[in-house]
Amino acid sequence: MTDSRTAPHLIVIGNGMAATRLLEECLALAGSLAPTPWRITVISAESEPGYNRVLLSPVLGGEQSEASVVTHDAEWYRSRGIALICGDAVVAIDRRRRVVRTASGREETYQRLVLATGSQPRRLDCDGADLSGITTFRDLYDTRQLIEASRSARAAVVIGGGFLGIEAAEGLRRRGVSVTLIHSGRSLLNRQLDPEAGALLQKDLEKRGLNIVLQARTAAFLGNGRGQVRAVKLEDGSQITADLVVQAIGIVPDIRLARSAGLACRQGVLTDDTLQTYDPAIYAVGECVEHRHRTFGLVAPLYEQARVCAAHLMELGHRRYIYRDSPTRLKVSGVSVFAAGEQQGDTSLVWRDPVAGHYRRLWLDGNRLTGAVLYGETSGGAWYEKQLGKDISRWRNQLLFADRLPASAAEEGLA
Repeated sequence: MTDSRTAPHLIVIGNGMAATRLLEECLALAGSLAPTPWRITVISAESEPGYNRVLLSPVLGGEQSEASVVTHDAEWYRSRGIALICGDAVVAIDRRRRVVRTASGREETYQRLVLATGSQPRRLDCDGADLSGITTFRDLYDTRQLIEASRSARAAVVIGGGFLGIEAAEGLRRRGVSVTLIHSGRSLLNRQLDPEAGALLQKDLEKRGLNIVLQARTAAFLGNGRGQVRAVKLEDGSQITADLVVQAIGIVPDIRLARSAGLACRQGVLTDDTLQTYDPAIYAVGECVEHRHRTFGLVAPLYEQARVCAAHLMELGHRRYIYRDSPTRLKVSGVSVFAAGEQQGDTSLVWRDPVAGHYRRLWLDGNRLTGAVLYGETSGGAWYEKQLGKDISRWRNQLLFADRLPASAAEEGLA
C-alpha cells in the first residue's frame, strides 16, 4: 500500500454492498499500479463490518446464521491497509475544506470522497405510526429486532407484497408467528410477475400458512393504550390483529447527508456516467444514486456502478455507467421465481404444468424476446435473460423449452 503519511486520502461513507464492491474493484485495479495511490478510510454508521444484505431473509427465517452472511470482517480491512470506522455516522461534509465530521466529533480530511449511504425504508404516515412494535426489514439491526420480537409476538402483519415483504412474512412464519401479509395490488409481486404467476405464488404461500389480503391499504395503526400496536386498520374499516407490524413498502435513497452538504439531488444524489457528483471531488454509488432519472435497488446495477467508479478513482477512467435491466428472484426456500425484461409485445407464449405447479410465459415483439416470467422451474432463466432483444425466429416453436434447444443455438449466438 502507499505510504499513509504522503498518500492522498480516499474516504468512503457507508459500508454496504456497493461500498465493499467498490473497495474490491479498487484493490483489483491497484494490482497493476503498485503501490495503491490512495490511503483509504471507510466510515460506517453500522457497528458491523461488511455483510450480504441479500441473505438477511434466511437469517430471519433461521436457515442461516449471522456469521454466514459476513463478507468482509475486520481482518479483511486491516490486512489490506484500509482503515474501518464502524458505529460512528458521518453527520457533516465541509466541501470547501474537504473535511467530514462524524457523530463523535472526529474529523477527517479527504482528497476524494465516495457517498455510499444507501437507502431508507419507506414508512407510512398515518395515525399510530409512532406506536411500539412497528418496524421495518432492511438491515442486520432490523433482522435482530424481528428475531427478538418473534419470541413473544402472537400475530404479525407485514405490509407490502413485494420481494422484501414476502421474505419478511415467510421468515416470521418460520419463527412460529401467525402472519398476515397485506398488499395494495391485485396480485403479489405485481411489478415483476404477471397475474397468473402471482396467483400461483399466493397459492403456494397460503399452503405454508401465510394469510394474504390483496387490494388492501392501511388507514391507521391502533394501539392498546400502553403505546403498543394491537391492530392494523384498513381503508375499508376492517381490522387485523397484530402485536408486530413490518413495513416493507419500498425504499428511498438516503440523501440527507448529500443534501445538507449542498450537493445536487432530486430523488437521489445526481451523478454523471462516471458516478461523479456535481462536486468533482465527490462520487456516489449504490442506492443513494440517481443516474439519468433512475434510482436503484437491485445488487447488479450497484456492482456495475462500483466497477465504473473504481476505474475513475484509480485514474483508469475509460468506463461509463450504462444501466441494464437485471433479473429478479425470490429468496424464499422452496419457491422458485424468475422475471426478466418487459411484459410487453404483440405475442406471448405460455406453458403450464398444473400438477407440478410450474408456469412459464414469454413475451415477444415480432421475433424478438422482450420478457420472461418463470415460476416453479426456473433453470432456464439465465438462458432467457441472454436472449432478451434478440431475434429468435429460428427457435420460436421450441422457445418455451430452453433445455431442449439444440446445441447449435449456442453456436449461432443464441445461448
